[in-house]
Amino acid sequence: MKKTNQILGFLISFLLLGHAVFAGGIITAKDLAKIINNDDVVLVSLRKPADYQKVHITGAVNFELKQLYKEGDIKGLIKSPEEIAAILGENGINENKKIVIYCNTGNNAGRLYWILDYLGAKDVWILDGHMTGWRAARKPVTKAPSKVKAATFTPNVDDSKLATMAEVQNALNKANYVIVDARSEKEYNGLGEDKALTRKGHISGAVNLEFKKILNDETKTIKPKEELQSIFTNAGITSDKKIILYCASSARAGILYFALNEILAYENVEVYDGALYQWQTVDSNEIVK
Repeated sequence: MKKTNQILGFLISFLLLGHAVFAGGIITAKDLAKIINNDDVVLVSLRKPADYQKVHITGAVNFELKQLYKEGDIKGLIKSPEEIAAILGENGINENKKIVIYCNTGNNAGRLYWILDYLGAKDVWILDGHMTGWRAARKPVTKAPSKVKAATFTPNVDDSKLATMAEVQNALNKANYVIVDARSEKEYNGLGEDKALTRKGHISGAVNLEFKKILNDETKTIKPKEELQSIFTNAGITSDKKIILYCASSARAGILYFALNEILAYENVEVYDGALYQWQTVDSNEIVK
């Protein structure tokens, strides 16, 4: 009986620990260190290859997000699901694995989180604090590249995660929609210096919530749930509306998507992948300052 109780106690502790580790889609360095060597965990570094070569979290694979983008005049449009799946598989990423992402500031991690969510991966996490948080926790790092075992990624596309230009056009001035610009206030007001934007300003009717406002400045950790809820609510971004996020290329929109979708559990959130780079190409699409 005593041995049975010990086993039951261990199982309960394990389940509680698992819940604590994975609640909310954010994982701390301390909790990641407990599972990093599991075969069903894949750790993805989205830092620049030069940064990865200098130092990275032991076991992390590395690739650049630009590998997932189409070539062409519109920057940052993602490739087809099949093409992306092939690249992910080459890097050992499988839709059934526990995928943990880190970068430097949250932009790249948020972008990949959205792409993976769109493609049907259900177990995707972001390392809170990224490389800075890992180093601060004194966890193992290395310069040696990780050995990558290729996998098969089978996409199960969820079109409700991606907004097309036609949907954004239809959403303009609709009370049940809110369009969110994730860039800085300066860019939103048409004073940015992005040379790829020939028409500066923002999509008509869009509200501005810079992605940095949901992060703690020094650590780049994501703010607590209650604070996030207040930030989004005060900006008019509420769960009763359909939310469309964008920036210049929608790279910065990804971390807002993560917070809304994963932490606050909003049900109707999309990313406009074409973003302002695509929007500006149609003369009838209004851009205001």
